[in-house]
Amino acid sequence: MIENKCYLEDYESISDEVKHLTNSLSRLKVLATLYEHPKSMKDLTADTGLSYSSVSSTMHKLELNGYIYRESSKYFLSNCMRLKIETILELNEIIYTLNKFFNILDKHLVDMIPNESVFELYLIGKANLIESRDIEAYRIYNYIENVLNQANEVKCILPFYYENFNRQLDRLIENKIDVEAIVSDNIFNIFEKESKIENLSSFSQNKNFLLIITDEVMVLGLFKEDGYFDQNRLLTSKNADAIKWAVNLFENFKNGNK
Repeated sequence: MIENKCYLEDYESISDEVKHLTNSLSRLKVLATLYEHPKSMKDLTADTGLSYSSVSSTMHKLELNGYIYRESSKYFLSNCMRLKIETILELNEIIYTLNKFFNILDKHLVDMIPNESVFELYLIGKANLIESRDIEAYRIYNYIENVLNQANEVKCILPFYYENFNRQLDRLIENKIDVEAIVSDNIFNIFEKESKIENLSSFSQNKNFLLIITDEVMVLGLFKEDGYFDQNRLLTSKNADAIKWAVNLFENFKNGNK
């Protein structure tokens, strides 16, 4: 389960320098404006809405610390400062993503997701949360079947065997579409016997999450703390960054289970 305190602890590990940069609204406004484009003092004052004296004082301190530099009449971020701003933006994106998807992350098993992928959670900030109700109990499974039906390539992590998924994957293989699957070791024999998937490997059954990646969409499903798969919620996205995150997750997970 993801607890807020975990992220507070992570935040504490961020350098004092980065935290110093984020604790002043005027400093953040100036840095965010320069992150977009180099600006003159006049432009900075107009774009930030701050007073000339406030901008001037902020710029003087930033320049003394080597965070910015001046060429002719314009100010630029140093390369080091640009990297720090990117770190701050990524942290904000992760916090936003956690808040947006709290319902699926809270009280769900997420410890098995590799740290490398947790650190890149901001990439799925534009994903959609699909939820089913009692009157549409099979919405999640129907959605996944539809995703598979339209796929031209598939990578998947399957923690359980579901006949309809297997049938869809077999159909793709019959149509010469590449399918790679990593399945839970307690169902590996079933897949070997029942499935046409040749690019097949396994993982320890205590590492539970569902991941499906096609050429157009990614789908992520999690297990609840009681050990049962959450049939009512999925994260999904057609966004290129989200698909990139899912591919990285697949590779990180695959490499961690060799």
